[in-house]
Amino acid sequence: MLKGANAELASLTEAKGPVTVALRWADPSGSGEADVAALLVGGSGKVRDDGDFVFYNQPATRDGSVQLLGKTPTGGGSEDRIMLDLAALTPDVERVVVTASRYGGATFGELDDLGLTLYDSTGAALLGFDIGDAGTETAFVFGELYRRGDGWKFRAVGQGYESGLAGLAGDFGITVEDGDVEDGDAEDGDPEDGDAEKTPADEAPARKEAAGTRADDAERQSPPAIAEAPAGETAAAGAGSGEGARKRRAAGRVRTAKKRSTLPKAPKADLADHPSWQGARLFPVAGLRSEHEREARATSTLLAVMAQVPEFGRRLTARFGAPVGTVQTFVETSFKHGDTKVRPDGAVRVARAGRIWTALVETKTGGSPLKSDQVEAYLEVAARNGYETVITLSNDLALDGEHPLTVDRRRLRKVALRHLSWAEVAHEAHMLCHHYGLASPVHAWMLGELLHYLRHDNAGCQGFQDMGASWVPLRNAITAGTLRPGDRHAERVAESWEKLVRQLCLRLSGETGLNVAPVTRRRRSTAESRRAEVVASLLAAGRMGAEIRMPDAGGPVRVEADLRTGQIETSVAVPAAARARALTRVQWLLRQLADAPQELRVEALADGRDEGPCDLLKNLRSEPGLLVSGGAEITSFRLTLSTGMGSRRGTDEAGFVRSVDVAVDRFHQQVVQAVEVESE
Repeated sequence: MLKGANAELASLTEAKGPVTVALRWADPSGSGEADVAALLVGGSGKVRDDGDFVFYNQPATRDGSVQLLGKTPTGGGSEDRIMLDLAALTPDVERVVVTASRYGGATFGELDDLGLTLYDSTGAALLGFDIGDAGTETAFVFGELYRRGDGWKFRAVGQGYESGLAGLAGDFGITVEDGDVEDGDAEDGDPEDGDAEKTPADEAPARKEAAGTRADDAERQSPPAIAEAPAGETAAAGAGSGEGARKRRAAGRVRTAKKRSTLPKAPKADLADHPSWQGARLFPVAGLRSEHEREARATSTLLAVMAQVPEFGRRLTARFGAPVGTVQTFVETSFKHGDTKVRPDGAVRVARAGRIWTALVETKTGGSPLKSDQVEAYLEVAARNGYETVITLSNDLALDGEHPLTVDRRRLRKVALRHLSWAEVAHEAHMLCHHYGLASPVHAWMLGELLHYLRHDNAGCQGFQDMGASWVPLRNAITAGTLRPGDRHAERVAESWEKLVRQLCLRLSGETGLNVAPVTRRRRSTAESRRAEVVASLLAAGRMGAEIRMPDAGGPVRVEADLRTGQIETSVAVPAAARARALTRVQWLLRQLADAPQELRVEALADGRDEGPCDLLKNLRSEPGLLVSGGAEITSFRLTLSTGMGSRRGTDEAGFVRSVDVAVDRFHQQVVQAVEVESE
């Protein structure tokens, strides 16, 4: 679509149910991020009250008609999704405005591939809108959905605000007041309530500090707080830049939320008489003797927790266009199919306001592959019985909306086929257990038990764990020098590498509570182009690499596997401290790397140069002047750590997948979190 154009949704799809707006961008620097928000606007062109402002501190409307589904890493960068159940909106809502804002002085002009895609409830893309003229704006209206007669239309807006969230919000009746407040001041909560309970988003800065996040690097404002509005007007406390992440904007009385429960970090006292004793678990993994038993128990365990823990069930079902409602789940469902019967592993039903959303579920665990003929049979059964979706669950990761299976497209006319990896299930559970929190401590414990089950080796639900049968032939060809263009093994390994990186980002996001995502340096990056780049690198140098954005790092973290030397290199460039002398800048860095591995390579870079003086940390500790050469001003340091690469294709002790996890974790914990970037 072109800027200013509009389209009628009914002319684009016959599918009923919610639509999903996915805002996307690629950050070449790897250091920035943006936050999405939606505003429900009435006939006056203003929001009705604070419940009409949906953002990261209020991720859904009270009736669940609009909800943020959260950020997710994609092969080309990051994507933020908003689900809108247009049929559930009250008649006095005439428009839903989809927006995003940046923080810390970052602008939308610094992002590549800025745009959105609108999907129907089956997951089919209906339209796309690319924004190519972003510049110094710090907030943006991407588009809006608005009523026209009995239907809805979408308008591509593409309007930016240099005044940031405050300017954008003001246009829709939200008043933003500034005022720097230190964390922990009375304004954090209701002054009349004393120590007010904080929302999970209010606690985010503390979580980031605990995870080793540096305030000066993130320089992110606190979530905008909805203030109590005078004279019936709606007001929100917007955020300004502040000095580092420890300062934030607040205004008036901050709306608080009920205390939410997360799993305790400290282990409980062990009262076992012997170290071999195993604690009793809600979902045991003992006694699983076959893959069929693993699939049955994994399905029943997951679906039971989805039904009993509302926050978790809604986060998963919302991915597939289900409304916010009561979740019911079933296992071993039986349906007639021709002269026989088929038995999907499970079924899910979500009911709200008289509407019922339904899905069939097919699961695989361990290395068991999904089968096209089996899934096609379930698609036929779903269409015949009025089910809207077939959901497949396996350890495979789907990239950029691709499904691991190729099925007859005619089967998808009435039923959507969607996929979920066990790694994504574990990620959602981990985020709720350790970062977002749950309303009930019992629910937090139950979800923690599910996490323990999914992560146990015997459950078969660990996610992507195998580089595939092409791994050894590719390594042998690189060693022998026989790898040539068109080699099918290189293409398959490149695809597995992208899945491994995607799963790595999911795991790091869960562990840190931050949005960790791949970085792309090219506009309009596609899965095919990214894999072609990896294949070209394998052919030329026997290496494959990726860049990952970690918000607590000074820049993108580069992960590169060298199949010729058997080493995994992790590196990051961090800005040098503002010191008068070059030697003082080196000494500043060395003080922070006091506990880093002595084999860490440190390279001093001058502005505009890709290379500079370089030496091992163990040598620099006694002679820091080794990095001072020629009087050039040191503007940044490149830190590189090499770790041995596993030769086998899996997650065992000598496996490649395991060695990548170990290398990245080691670099993040011992190097990235040690260096605290100074603010200017």
